[in-house]
Amino acid sequence: MARFSTAAVRDFYDRQTTGFVTLGQGGGSGAIHRAVWAPGVVTRDQAFHHVEDVIASRIARGSGAPPLLALDLGCGIGGSLIHLASRHGVRGIGLTLSPVQASIATQRIATAGLTAMVTCREGDYTAIPTDVPSVDIAFAIESFVHGPSPARFFSEAFRALRPGGSLFVCDDVRGDAGGANAERCIEQFMRGWHINTLLDASSIDRLAVDAGFTPVDTIDLTAWLELGRPRDRALAAFVRAFGWLPLRRTRFAHIVGGTALQTCLRRGWIRYVLMHWRKPATLR
Repeated sequence: MARFSTAAVRDFYDRQTTGFVTLGQGGGSGAIHRAVWAPGVVTRDQAFHHVEDVIASRIARGSGAPPLLALDLGCGIGGSLIHLASRHGVRGIGLTLSPVQASIATQRIATAGLTAMVTCREGDYTAIPTDVPSVDIAFAIESFVHGPSPARFFSEAFRALRPGGSLFVCDDVRGDAGGANAERCIEQFMRGWHINTLLDASSIDRLAVDAGFTPVDTIDLTAWLELGRPRDRALAAFVRAFGWLPLRRTRFAHIVGGTALQTCLRRGWIRYVLMHWRKPATLR
């Protein structure tokens, strides 16, 4: 049973999104996920959109082909779809539980002049609306872990994709076992960030295969994350100094969770990966 209801996750993002956009380093580019400083990345904008660029490189088609259609499963404020449309010519549909995010995304899409290519709306990726057309690509960037049912996530993604289409998940997975200290830290992260599904990569792969997908590969991005920035150290000091306060029940719970995530990533208890599967071109 999921520890956080869909309504609770929706409320979390309704409350926190404005802060993520105004205070987060990627808010200006529409990214409320992490920067990835992979080899060849030289600007902060590139780092915040590295995952989208990898996805685009995997599904690139020759000139003259019609634009691909992508489905963002947990689209946030539309940053990924806007980037894919403006830089790579990909049309897109985004689903988010949060009406606050859907509203901000719609405004950003209009400002970018992309209303003919991109739409974002309220929706649940474990029950994709029936009026969403079949798509060539589906992806979830830092949204998979919030879902209440990973099996339902994969079955719905499989249904939404055209035969031969690709599914990508970029998110946190369980890493090396670390004993009681690791479990306490992981629990702080999950509680603070409203996490329902934190599995190891092999378990996620099995769920995808059970749904009908064929694995392509998994890329570990952890080494290219920004860990231990001055801002992160300051927040960690804040949590150590005031951890005795009931922060887990306040609007600052995500700070406790974020600090725990930094520790888990540094110690290998959690890894940050990009996973890729394909739906068979010919279904049995």
